Amino acid sequence: MTDYAVEALKRKRAEITGEIARLQARLVSADQELAHLDATLRLFAPDFVAEAVLPKVFTPPASWSKRGEMSRAVLSILRVAKGPLSTREIASMVVAQRGLANDSGILNIMTRRVAHVLRDKREKGLVRSLEETGLWLQWEVTR
Repeated sequence: MTDYAVEALKRKRAEITGEIARLQARLVSADQELAHLDATLRLFAPDFVAEAVLPKVFTPPASWSKRGEMSRAVLSILRVAKGPLSTREIASMVVAQRGLANDSGILNIMTRRVAHVLRDKREKGLVRSLEETGLWLQWEVTR
C-alpha cells in the first residue's frame, strides 16, 4: 500500500518541480522582455523612470469560474432538486454556493451564465426544459 502512495507522491513532486522550472524560465523571459522595453523607452524618453510606472495586476471578477466549474455546479443543483427549477433559481443557488454578494448585478450575470450552461447541456441531452421556449423555463436532469 505504501509503495503506491510513495510512487504517487514522487510523480506529484516531479510535476510540481517541472512546473516550477517552466515558471522560472518564463520569469527569465519576462525579465528580459522588460529590460528590452525599458531600453526602448529610454531611447524615446531619456528621462524615463521605470519605477514610476506601477505594475498592473489583473484581478478577475468574483463571478468568474474555472473551466467546467459552472457546469458542475448547475448539474449538481439539478440532481439534488426535488423538482424542476427555473434558470433564475439555479443562478441564485450558485451565487449562494460561491458566497457571492446577492445583488441584482451578479445575479443577472450568473443567470446568463447558467442559461448558457443549460442550453449547452440540453443540446447534449443531459437536461431538459419543460417548455421549449419562454422567459421562465423550468429545468430538470434527464439522466
